[in-house]
Amino acid sequence: MRKDVLEYIEQRPQLKQYIREQPIWYRRLSRSPNEIQTFEITSMHYYKKTIPHQVEKFSNGVQMASMMMSMFQAMNSNQT
Repeated sequence: MRKDVLEYIEQRPQLKQYIREQPIWYRRLSRSPNEIQTFEITSMHYYKKTIPHQVEKFSNGVQMASMMMSMFQAMNSNQT
């Protein structure tokens, strides 16, 4: 693998971990180092770090908070 690609991966712990878990990328990046962007996007999907994943996570948090609020309100109204 080219030295610049290896240094790029070494500087980013998430990419370093991903290439260890998916060793096929060693070969792919050695043969075509211009696929570094594809590699990075694939790792973001793997670790669910893309914008749609973050929006989904936020939405789930809001739904959970809403459900908890309605439960507290129901418990409060039953006590009176």
